[in-house]
Amino acid sequence: LIALIMRITAGNLKGRKINFKKAQKAAKKENALRPTSSKVRESIFNIIGALISDAQFIDLYAGTGAVGIEALSRGASAVSFVEADRKRAELIEKMLKDCGYSSKADIIKGEASAFIAKAVKEGLKFDIVFLDPPYHTEELERILPMLSDGDMLNDKGIIIAEHISKKKLPDEIGKLIQKKAYKYGDTMLTLFRKVR
Repeated sequence: LIALIMRITAGNLKGRKINFKKAQKAAKKENALRPTSSKVRESIFNIIGALISDAQFIDLYAGTGAVGIEALSRGASAVSFVEADRKRAELIEKMLKDCGYSSKADIIKGEASAFIAKAVKEGLKFDIVFLDPPYHTEELERILPMLSDGDMLNDKGIIIAEHISKKKLPDEIGKLIQKKAYKYGDTMLTLFRKVR
């Protein structure tokens, strides 16, 4: 069972509640949320380490917004939240306002693929790209090749993909090279960097 209230695990907002129930209710039934657990969220930021300080962070499938809000709490300079579900995007917007982080956040209501195409065209760069698409879809197989030219990633930047542990991602995708994979029960975090 997933807890209906999640908490930010560290940083300025440590202990702050995020109401997953509201975000779940806000969306269509077929679009059910599977939020990143606190344990996996902590692991994401342990992997990122000092890179989070002043980072440009993007959460490509924002859902509840918990990962991006945690990034702000831990010192990211700016976070972009990409969320296709309009109601969820509005909830994230409200939460950011309540947390006092609206000025450091950009909420994009739309699909990850459309955002990536636009970002590459406009020359937007990020230090950390986090993507956690719905587990039982082909989204990762579709989106990682879009990120594979590395144009959206700063030279020392990283991509972290959260996915079901049964799914193994390629060692190399275009200019991206897999650095490490971390397993937590049925969840896997796979880390990519640009080939140097």
